Amino acid sequence: MNDRRRHQRIRFSAPPAIKLGSNGSSGQGRIENISLSGMMARSSLPLEPGQVAGCEFTLGTSPAIDQSVAVVSRLGDLVGLRFQPGLANPLLLADAMADALACGTASVLTQHEINGQRVLRISGGFNGSLREDFLHMLEHSGIAELDLSGVTSVDEAGLALCRLAVDKHGVRLGQQATCFSRAWQLLNAGS
Repeated sequence: MNDRRRHQRIRFSAPPAIKLGSNGSSGQGRIENISLSGMMARSSLPLEPGQVAGCEFTLGTSPAIDQSVAVVSRLGDLVGLRFQPGLANPLLLADAMADALACGTASVLTQHEINGQRVLRISGGFNGSLREDFLHMLEHSGIAELDLSGVTSVDEAGLALCRLAVDKHGVRLGQQATCFSRAWQLLNAGS
């Protein structure tokens, strides 16, 4: 599963709130994932592909980001939104995303090929919100190693995913951030 998107998407352990409005209607929602070009959000507001809407959100402690978006897809309450050209402040969004990764409230999975081996890199929080994508990559991409050097926080669900990768799929643990290494040692000391 090589993600060929132009911009990397980040996920959240607790999806941030978003306010949406279009044609005089407004509603609330939650951000599922976000990149510098757009986002996926859940909202009951009846937005349809082709519509333009306004949105306002914060990521962690960032200032409010107020942006115009185009609706590109809808499936149930899941709405694909693309930021309109002329993003009001792309640096504000980039900084907010970087802060969310640094404090562990957001996560990114990326796959790399190094010396003929597939390496899965986890950045930000290693938690249960990554379960679906993590398992898909393990089962379908032939991951040989985990690079955990970018992990900024880890919880029991993240450790359980790692244990599954090692025990069931024979994945090696590569570079590790200090927070992960300590948690992994504590887990194994208790086994």
